[in-house]
Amino acid sequence: MKHHFLVLMLIIVTGCSAQSDKNSLDKIFADEWQHRMAINPILAGSLSNTGGATELNDVSFESLSKQADFNRLILKRLDAINYQKLDNNSQINFRIFKDQITNNLAHFDFSAYQIPFNSDSGFYSSFARLPFQVPFKNEQDYLNYIMLLRSWPKYVEQQITHMKHGVERGMTQPQELLEGIPSTIRAFITDPPKKSGFFKPFTNFPNSFSSELKQNLIEQALLAINNSVYVGYQNAANFLEKEYIPKARLTLGASELPNGEQYYAQRVKHFTTLDFTVDKIHDIGLDEVKRIRSEMQQLIDKLEFEGSFKDFIEFLRTDPQFYASSAEELLKQAAWIAKRMDAKLPSLFKHLPRQPYGVQAVPKSIAPTYTTGRYISAPKGSTQPGYYWVNTHALDKRPLYVLESLTLHEAVPGHHLQISLNNELDSLPLFRQHSYISAFGEGWGLYSEWLGLEAGFYQDPYSNFGRLTYEMWRAVRLVVDTGIHAKGWTRQQARDYLASNTALSLHNVNTEIDRYITWPGQALSYKIGEIKIKQLRQHAEHRLGDKFDIRDFHDAVLGQGSVPLDVLSDQIEQYINMNIEL
Repeated sequence: MKHHFLVLMLIIVTGCSAQSDKNSLDKIFADEWQHRMAINPILAGSLSNTGGATELNDVSFESLSKQADFNRLILKRLDAINYQKLDNNSQINFRIFKDQITNNLAHFDFSAYQIPFNSDSGFYSSFARLPFQVPFKNEQDYLNYIMLLRSWPKYVEQQITHMKHGVERGMTQPQELLEGIPSTIRAFITDPPKKSGFFKPFTNFPNSFSSELKQNLIEQALLAINNSVYVGYQNAANFLEKEYIPKARLTLGASELPNGEQYYAQRVKHFTTLDFTVDKIHDIGLDEVKRIRSEMQQLIDKLEFEGSFKDFIEFLRTDPQFYASSAEELLKQAAWIAKRMDAKLPSLFKHLPRQPYGVQAVPKSIAPTYTTGRYISAPKGSTQPGYYWVNTHALDKRPLYVLESLTLHEAVPGHHLQISLNNELDSLPLFRQHSYISAFGEGWGLYSEWLGLEAGFYQDPYSNFGRLTYEMWRAVRLVVDTGIHAKGWTRQQARDYLASNTALSLHNVNTEIDRYITWPGQALSYKIGEIKIKQLRQHAEHRLGDKFDIRDFHDAVLGQGSVPLDVLSDQIEQYINMNIEL
């Protein structure tokens, strides 16, 4: 009897201890989320739909330093948790959360904030999304927005201070890539101000507003745009043009930055979520390039094209039949592809998102240096849809034969479907509901392109070649990113490698290579993530045999939201074991 009593007490104590660790972990999540909302009032306002922010985030060194100290305390509190006593869901939350905090701290410790922009985006383009991030339901919302506009010069000055310190220690973007950045920034300065994107909210007021109130708000907005928004943009452009670019580093790779090798290794780990060495990733890329090149050649042979691989690529890049004659035509083609895929989704997924999406052109102000397409998600709880952006700048550089791949990646079943489903997982901790893990999200996007084969897309051989060229594009990234940032590759060497292995337009080749150079490691996430998802699917098909259901597998992949690839592996193993037992 005494023995049984001791066993019972041990079970009770162990259970209480496990619950105590879970409670402590949940408290850490809550404290960090509260802190995150306090330092990011715009995000807080967009999530609560209160629109209470009146000033942009404080990104001064003092503020960033306090945030880093807070993150260090969070890590200490995590170390006090007995991970082994947590239940499965709490262990997943623990792993993802610790990765996030560790990465945030690394961003500060490596002084990555001293480089607040890359080749196609930065603090100046992020600010341009402000009209879509805050509500406009009542007078106070409009007044809050005007105050946010007025706070822009202060925010710019904080970023300039960081960049000045970066210049002093060689923590800058490469000089040879910066020539067009000042003009990109000045593109946000429109004349007259009423043509500015920042003025758009003042063209459509609630019906309850009086004429006097509308006029008053318009006058305040125009003053804020002229005296604050334009001043901030001009200050940023002038600084980059006169001080930053002349003193920017002459080297190219991330390994040439202060603590560069360690910094790039951290970027690789962050963007792949796996413990792969640079050499391993480079070799995977070379193998994938070889395999895909063989498939490309087989398709060219079937088309009975007379000429070399290089000749075929030149034919695709220059023949007018492969290009839209107007922006409207390109957008209509993209929308038609997206709608066709919408009809296929029930055969591939049991759960579909409630939020719809639209198709829009990339804003003209950023289009010349922007990537070919992107998904823009709506804040959770907002009345806005998600948007699939298509770049309609330089139509002769936007081939139609890659439009199916692009659409499946950015819209459905790619980013819109995955991110929207993630936003509906209300049972997840808040930090997971609003996080994006690149290896998972971009891996899923590339897998979605391939999934189009099963859905009946790529019937046109040129479109199928476009699919292959997009897959090759992501394989080349493994070689080019590691080549640039760890193996001393030149910009031209990287361009030549991408141009000679894909049918991307030369315009896209140039913009893409510059993106990889200015955003170390991010380009690795696509192919590494896709390879892992494909491996897990093959594993599930082998283990389950006739019990394998593609819809169940996809729901298992997406069911926990955005997760690191090692967590995804565990997730799929549980799905397999559960179905074997049925």
